[in-house]
Amino acid sequence: MTTKPTKLLNKNFLLLWQGQFVSLIGSQAHNIAMLFWIKHTTGSASLMGTILMLAMIPSVILGPIGGALADRFSRRKIIVITDLLNGLVILSLAVLMFSKPDSTTLVITWLFIVAVVNGILSSLFRPAISAFIPDLVPKDKITGANSAITSSAQFAQLIGQGLGGVAFRLLGAPVLFLIDGLSFLFSGISELFISEPEVKTTEKDLKSSPLKTFLNEIKEGFHYVWRQKGLRELIVMAAFMNFFGAPFVTLLPFYVENVLNSTTDWYGILLATEGIGVLIGAIVTGALKISGKTRCNLMLILLLCVTLCEFFLGFARTIPLALCVMFLLGFSSGMVNVYIGSIIQMATPQEIRGRVFGLLGAVASGLMPIGMGLSGIIADMTGKNIPLIYAVSGGATAVLAIYLGTRTNFRRFLAGN
Repeated sequence: MTTKPTKLLNKNFLLLWQGQFVSLIGSQAHNIAMLFWIKHTTGSASLMGTILMLAMIPSVILGPIGGALADRFSRRKIIVITDLLNGLVILSLAVLMFSKPDSTTLVITWLFIVAVVNGILSSLFRPAISAFIPDLVPKDKITGANSAITSSAQFAQLIGQGLGGVAFRLLGAPVLFLIDGLSFLFSGISELFISEPEVKTTEKDLKSSPLKTFLNEIKEGFHYVWRQKGLRELIVMAAFMNFFGAPFVTLLPFYVENVLNSTTDWYGILLATEGIGVLIGAIVTGALKISGKTRCNLMLILLLCVTLCEFFLGFARTIPLALCVMFLLGFSSGMVNVYIGSIIQMATPQEIRGRVFGLLGAVASGLMPIGMGLSGIIADMTGKNIPLIYAVSGGATAVLAIYLGTRTNFRRFLAGN
């Protein structure tokens, strides 16, 4: 059992920080390799959307279970094991593509399997790391910790996204998958050296009826969230915004090549521009010292800005305009995400924090797989009319943001009251 940390940049937090930084570089290489390999090999938006959907489904089903595990067992061990397993699974995909480059059907099948396994492991990893961060830093440094994690994550994504399109063209998908697998292994090994506070458990409950205790703990998480009205509305908001935001992820390669009439290099550059916005937004959030009504009003403005950027991207047919929209989108979402994560972490008791984040991830992600699958199908049905799909999706999220701004419970939650 470790003593309570007194500063932000302590050894344990730095170990977690560097591991996530490296693995996120690899993850961006993986995403770009998968998207463009599928596009160039099959040309199917439906297949692309289906694989992305499969990666999200486990979070919906297993999120509450992952949260309960994070509250019952060592959060550090969960993080380490899931990172190492992810690395091994992705390395197997790289080996397959190196050894059987012409076996398209086999590679696609294995991509489906990797997507499902990655989704399962992520549903265990995400609640654990979200609940773990407040254990590693002082309470008054939680916003700073989230700002640092988000900033470094976006910097890692800048490297992967900015060079991803070029790397795919020069190195090919197998090498990019190899990089991703090795990055997960590095992250897992780095996290092995983290010391964590002792997890509070009730040995009597565990020995008498483990399954009943586990199910009761999951129910406790649901009941806690239901009683927190502002948190409940936040989760509903996240679910529908993820649903309408899914087309922007799934169809961006088609937007770059069909609407902007540009090469794959600009796909990475657009994502990197958004990442720069998130990076700057996260840094600004860490530097700002605001709370209460001021923070609430700022977050509502930023939330509306996110939705309007998604709407106007459908009308951006030149690269300079698309870059401006992507930067503003990233800046706004970066600030909102840091604030919301910090509010939940500070407001939730340590012993139930994992379940809250597990449920948040499950419900918030619940509609996104459907959105991903439908976006690919609708794109094929409409002849790849990406501007129309972006405009409709962005407009729907803007209406939702305006409505939530009128909700008293939601405003109180954002204010931290």
